[in-house]
Amino acid sequence: MLSVPEAAARIVAAVAPLPVEEIALSEAVGCVLAADAVSPVTLPRWDNSAMDGYAVHGADVDGASETTPRELPVVGSIAAGAPLPRALQRGEAMQIMTGAFMPPGADTVVRVEDTDGGTARVQIRKDRDIGKNIRRAGEDVREGQIAIPAGTPIGAAQIGVLASIGCATLRVHRRPRVAILGSGDELVELDGFAEVLAGRRIVSSNRYTLEALVRLNGGVPIALGHAPDSLEAVRRLLQRAVDARPDLIVTSAGVSVGEHDHTRTAIEAMGTALDFWRVRMRPGAPLGFGRVQGIPWIGLPGNPVSAMVTFELFVRPTIRRLLGHTRVHRRPVPVLLDEPVSIGAKLTHFYRAIVTPGDDGRLNARLTGPQGSGILTSMSLANALLIVPEDSSTVPAGATLQALLLGDDAALSEQFSL
Repeated sequence: MLSVPEAAARIVAAVAPLPVEEIALSEAVGCVLAADAVSPVTLPRWDNSAMDGYAVHGADVDGASETTPRELPVVGSIAAGAPLPRALQRGEAMQIMTGAFMPPGADTVVRVEDTDGGTARVQIRKDRDIGKNIRRAGEDVREGQIAIPAGTPIGAAQIGVLASIGCATLRVHRRPRVAILGSGDELVELDGFAEVLAGRRIVSSNRYTLEALVRLNGGVPIALGHAPDSLEAVRRLLQRAVDARPDLIVTSAGVSVGEHDHTRTAIEAMGTALDFWRVRMRPGAPLGFGRVQGIPWIGLPGNPVSAMVTFELFVRPTIRRLLGHTRVHRRPVPVLLDEPVSIGAKLTHFYRAIVTPGDDGRLNARLTGPQGSGILTSMSLANALLIVPEDSSTVPAGATLQALLLGDDAALSEQFSL
C-alpha cells in the first residue's frame, strides 16, 4: 500500500493545468490567472486625500493643540471627482473629501475630527497629521507594471485590482468538469426520502456532499446519480461518465473488497488498469486511481466521512492542479493536543478536530467526538483534520501533532493569523 503523500503525489503528477480560455471578470472568482495582468495606467492617477478633512501646508499647523489652535481661512472645498483645484497658498486651508484631488502645494490633510469643522475659517486643534493622509500618485501600481502575475488565484481582492486596471476579460485556466457517481442498492436521492422514513433506504449523501465540494474548490460538477449494486449497472453509469467527457471522474463506493463492490471490476472491464487502489490511512484506505478511457479517475470509499476525507487529501489537490494552482496541498500546522488520542492500526489516521487559538499564540486541538467513518456530523463540526502518524499508537495530551485546517485560505488566514 502507498502512503498518503506517495498516493497524493502520484495522482497530482498525472494531471496538468487545463487549457486557457478568456472569460468575463465577473466570472473569474476561483480561477487561476494564466497570463500576467499588466496595468495600462498609474494608480492612483493623482495625489488624493485619504481622509475627510482640510488640506493645508504642514508648517502652518505645526504646534497646533486644543489650547493653542491654529486658525486658517477656508478658501475652497474639494469633492471627490471635482476638477483639479488651484494651488494652495501658505496660510490657507481647503476643505477636502476622501478621494479628492490634493491641491498643488498642500502636503497635509488634517482629519476633520481634529478641527472645529469650520467652513469660512477653521481651527486646527492637533498637529498629529503633518505630512500624512495623502495617497500618492502611483503608490498602488505604475503604468506597465505587472499588477497581478500569472499563476495567482483570483479572489475578491484580485477582482478589485483587475477591475481598477480595466480588465473586463482575462485569461484563466478552464474550470475542470468533474463527473460524480456512486453505487449502492441502499441509496435513494432526496426525492425518495419516504423510503428513508420507512427504514428501507438511506439518502445518497455523498452525491450532494461531493457536488458541493467540487463547486467550493472551483470545479464544475456533473452529477450522474448512483447505480444499483450490479456490475453491468455500474459499468453503464461509468460509460455515461466517460461520454460526458469530463476532466475528472470521481466515484464513491465500490472500490473495497466486498461481494457487491463492483466499481474496480467495472473499470478494469472497460480496459483500464488501476494505478493503485489502497492507501495506508484511516478513514479511507480503499482508494483507487487510474484512467477510464483516458480520463483520470479517483475512486473514493462509500462511507460518508471517508469520502470527505479522501476528497480533501486527493481530489481537492487534483482539481487545484487542473485549475493551474501552484500550491495544491494545504500546509500542515502544529497543534497542541487538549486530550490524548490513540490509533488502533498501523495506519496514518485523520481525526476530525476542532482547532482554536490558545492564549500563548499556539493552536489547540480537540476531537469532535466519536470518530466513526459513518458519523458525518463529525465532519460538519470539524475545522481541521488531525494527523496521527502510523507509528504513534498513543499520543498524550499536551503533545504536538500536525493538522490540516479546513476552509478557504482567506478565512483561515483571518481566523488563525496564518
